[in-house]
Amino acid sequence: MPEIATPPAPRTRPGFLGRVHDWLPDRVDLRVKIAAWVSFVLEVAIVGTGGAVRLTDSGLGCEWPLCTPDSLFPTAEQSYHSLIEFGNRGLSFFVGLAAIVVIVFVSRFRAARRDLWVMAWIVFAGVLLQAAVGGILVIFALHPNMVAFHYLVSLALVAVSAAFLVRMGQPRGARERTVPKGVAILVHLTSFVLALTVLVGVLTTGAGPHSGDPEVTLRNGFDATLLEHVHSWPAYALFALTLTLLVISLATGLTEIRSAVIALLAIELVQIAVGLYQARNALPPLAVGVHMVLAAVLVAACTVLVLRLKRPVESAAADAAVRTAS
Repeated sequence: MPEIATPPAPRTRPGFLGRVHDWLPDRVDLRVKIAAWVSFVLEVAIVGTGGAVRLTDSGLGCEWPLCTPDSLFPTAEQSYHSLIEFGNRGLSFFVGLAAIVVIVFVSRFRAARRDLWVMAWIVFAGVLLQAAVGGILVIFALHPNMVAFHYLVSLALVAVSAAFLVRMGQPRGARERTVPKGVAILVHLTSFVLALTVLVGVLTTGAGPHSGDPEVTLRNGFDATLLEHVHSWPAYALFALTLTLLVISLATGLTEIRSAVIALLAIELVQIAVGLYQARNALPPLAVGVHMVLAAVLVAACTVLVLRLKRPVESAAADAAVRTAS
């Protein structure tokens, strides 16, 4: 159901500020949608560039907060590692800029859509946190536990950005469950198993050979070979749960979640294939990077599925009226 338009807010300031205020969206319009999608895509992209920094041994390619003691940018004397690390830092600037644009675009109707306003600020606060953690990583020579936290925060921001995309297409107000309680429990169990799979995967990477820099020898202390097997257990359980959800949605006609389940299952199939390939080929960096990005996409798809469990009461009432009339 499209967003219900609200009456334009009256101009509160004269002159230039008043014109800017009147130009800002007073509801979720095309500008808000484009900004939200750009923010989401950048959140996923920076997972990829962050992975590239680690997988090309470029984690210490730049110092902090400058790239060299005297320069913000990489110098000619530095290697390509500095360019890769600085490229990731440069992208983080645009990630933050996109988050600010979303906040500005939502600001005029923040009272009516408090949910969007809060999520926009969460994303921006997360970007600031990531910038601070990135600096700490360099200072503490890429400690594996901090690297893991850095990646998990990125996944959390991807999830919030995906939630924003779902909620901006729905009207405000109370929400009600659209699927049977048992199905909702199964979906939440699936999301929990996904979180467990990601967590074990992060620990596996932290124990593996990709430390971010050849001089970094500190790992998290786990056996990487053993963790590869442990990581596969919740991964296959996740696939089984998602397949069960697909069968249930097809058998019972749960169109509210069917497309989200199909998308989740498709991403899982690709992720499993990439995981098997990298495990059997000594963890090639490109495959590991793809695996990292797919994990972010998987988190976004699962977020969409969870949010499909409920819909605004107004939408449910309208659908019921249509069915009654038919």
